[in-house]
Amino acid sequence: MIRLLGIDPGLRFTGWGILESEGNHLRHIADGVISTAGIEDVPLRLKALDDALAEILETYRPAEAAVEETYVNRNATATLKLGYARGVALLAPARRGIPVFEYGAKTVKLSVVGTGNADKTQVGLMVRRLLPGSVQKRADAADALAVAICHAHHRASHALWKLPA
Repeated sequence: MIRLLGIDPGLRFTGWGILESEGNHLRHIADGVISTAGIEDVPLRLKALDDALAEILETYRPAEAAVEETYVNRNATATLKLGYARGVALLAPARRGIPVFEYGAKTVKLSVVGTGNADKTQVGLMVRRLLPGSVQKRADAADALAVAICHAHHRASHALWKLPA
């Protein structure tokens, strides 16, 4: 059994989800959203995000973490700020020696819903079906659990990539 952390980074709202994976069996442990919406200064938002992730890592002690990759949108400033949050999301577990994996949104949706073009509602419904007992208050938490589910499905192939030739 391995404990996994999924992170859906955002500068205002970062979703996180913890699950345990054993073979094909997944078990929901916890999920939530880190909100920095009330903080104006970007460096203080990033510090608040890092502090909250540190507390989650200490509380739940995941063995591996998975972070959704940033998509580029038309607003370069918004994309850059999302990149800041993503940097914190990658660094927080790495700083503690936890391996971090990255997945694109289409890969996550394909792994969880079966199509890379699924919308947030479909992702949320499938997360609740795959992880009974999970109650995500925001789509960000469901998205984070979806990233963790995606990683649980891809862990075996990551192990194969590391086999010596």
